[in-house]
Amino acid sequence: MLVENAYPADSRVRNEAQTLTAEGIKVSIIALGGADEPFRENVKGVDVYRVPRLTVFKKLPGAKSRLRALVGKIQTVAGYFIEYGYFTSACFVLSLYVWATEGIDVVHAHNPPDMLFLVGGFHRLFGKAFVFDHHDLSPELYRSRYRQAAASGIVPAVLTILEKCSLKMANVVIATNESYREIEIQRHGVDPKRIFIVRNGPDLRRVRHVNPDPKLLATKKTILCYLGAMNPQDGLDYMLRALQVLLYDLKRSDFYCVAIGEGDSFEELKAMTQTLRLEDHVRFTGFVPDEEMMRYLSTADICLDPNPSSPLNDVSTWIKVMEYMALSKPVVSFDLKETRRSAAEAAVYVTPNDEPAFAAAIQALMDDPGRRARMGQIGRERIERELGWSITSRNLVSAYDRLLARNVASAGASLPA
Repeated sequence: MLVENAYPADSRVRNEAQTLTAEGIKVSIIALGGADEPFRENVKGVDVYRVPRLTVFKKLPGAKSRLRALVGKIQTVAGYFIEYGYFTSACFVLSLYVWATEGIDVVHAHNPPDMLFLVGGFHRLFGKAFVFDHHDLSPELYRSRYRQAAASGIVPAVLTILEKCSLKMANVVIATNESYREIEIQRHGVDPKRIFIVRNGPDLRRVRHVNPDPKLLATKKTILCYLGAMNPQDGLDYMLRALQVLLYDLKRSDFYCVAIGEGDSFEELKAMTQTLRLEDHVRFTGFVPDEEMMRYLSTADICLDPNPSSPLNDVSTWIKVMEYMALSKPVVSFDLKETRRSAAEAAVYVTPNDEPAFAAAIQALMDDPGRRARMGQIGRERIERELGWSITSRNLVSAYDRLLARNVASAGASLPA
């Protein structure tokens, strides 16, 4: 497996790797490494090889002058090209090492970047299989991150070509939901028989209730929680402006929000908290271990999903929403297609990108504990019945059964991957 993210921190990749390992498949992962992480490590039966991180230029939107905007765009494109080229090259070299020392039958690439098909394509020349795990729609990701309304332009065009190459090269395509599957078929003509939908379901062995955080309980306030990435497309700025409305317009000071995670916008969001005079009501934890994260989420009264409407967000499934539901937490969200499909009546939906409406929805739930409990129960039942990883992962196993021509009855046999 190839993933330009941390392992085992990436929950989707971790779930997939552990599921395949349990099926008797030998899994090795090439991932990005942190400063304190070893180059090579075995994590619960999965061999992990870590590539040192490389960051070239800050790639945040927001320059006001035309000249700075132009320079910023050039730096952004150059930065991504260098970083993605570096990681793809490192994956190629390390994949040769893994092939020589352990053997390879399958190269399984998680995007972005969509350049990893070059590694898979090389190994296909020698009879290996290639799986493309379609985490993000890269053209839509670019447009959403940089708030570009038009689908035209050089960068979206190049990303569309790379996406097409990845999909066409793959023996099997893993889609995260039905919307992605439809785009893969309609935009690139992928054979539906090659596509397997593996939704972002929480692993209930990991996502579980623990004792609440005593310091948060001691505030005697309604605890709000956000969990996830903090990048320009993730909507934390919408959340902070909504909380400002809640505090200063709706006159509600009886809340405290814990924002768990990190990303490119982390420092900018902390500064925004000061600017909006929310520092006494919002805490950014940064990355925290699972145990601490579960403690905060177990304490929460209401969980927040501020992803704004955008080309990417409208059709994507968010693991954080599933984890909120697994912990029986009510959710406040903008009304997005796939979020509604996932959460159903476990969430309150407001007009996309309407910050006052988002604040009003939070206030309504703060004042209605009975409704919060009913919504939480609905969410938990949906996870147990149809959306938990133990259920959604079956399609991953089916994909590998077909890919490797395995007999399901002999799925425990040891196979290299």
